[in-house]
Amino acid sequence: MRHLYTLIVRCMLPVVAVVFPFGMVIALQGLSIFAWFGAERLLASLASVAIIRELSPVLASVLVAAQGGSATAAELGAMRIKEEIDATEVMGVDAISEHVAPRVLAMTLACPVLNLFGTVSGMVGSFVTAVVIKDENAGVFMAQLWAFTTTGDLLASAFKTTVFGMIIGTTAAYLGFHAQGGAAGVGRAVNNTVVVSVLFFITANYFLTSALFGTVG
Repeated sequence: MRHLYTLIVRCMLPVVAVVFPFGMVIALQGLSIFAWFGAERLLASLASVAIIRELSPVLASVLVAAQGGSATAAELGAMRIKEEIDATEVMGVDAISEHVAPRVLAMTLACPVLNLFGTVSGMVGSFVTAVVIKDENAGVFMAQLWAFTTTGDLLASAFKTTVFGMIIGTTAAYLGFHAQGGAAGVGRAVNNTVVVSVLFFITANYFLTSALFGTVG
């Protein structure tokens, strides 16, 4: 719970701050396209589908990898370099269950929570652009918000980010736990955590999206 709380506090502001303007951009670009067909009322449907299914899960997970994953790798790497992990094992305590498992579990749970905040932030950003800036009808926007979005989309988004969190946590824990070469080795573990975990979960995102939202021919 301590690691979970730290992750959420550390990552919440970056997630909200990044997804919000992306929601604004989706609304801005969507309006310019829908205006050609006189279908501006469908903007909210586009925004909800794009933000819930892809934008918020991916951006939130990238920021969790950058903030939380790097911090986890740095903590475990420093413990390895300072021989704290070795000391734990000498005392007969399982270092995996004591140091690794809580951090991986916290990352797995933090990602869907942060995704929820990111989703709300992106929706608000779309609303601000469409209604406040572009003077679209607020009632129409809210009425169309869930026209093409179901509870299944929300559950699928939560499932995807849970998998992403597990990937990030496992990658960060592995690289930090096996860090070598002093402070430089810890730095490499931190850098590799962000690059490798993002690469892994972006690849996983394709297969998860295909399975959850793709059509069978």
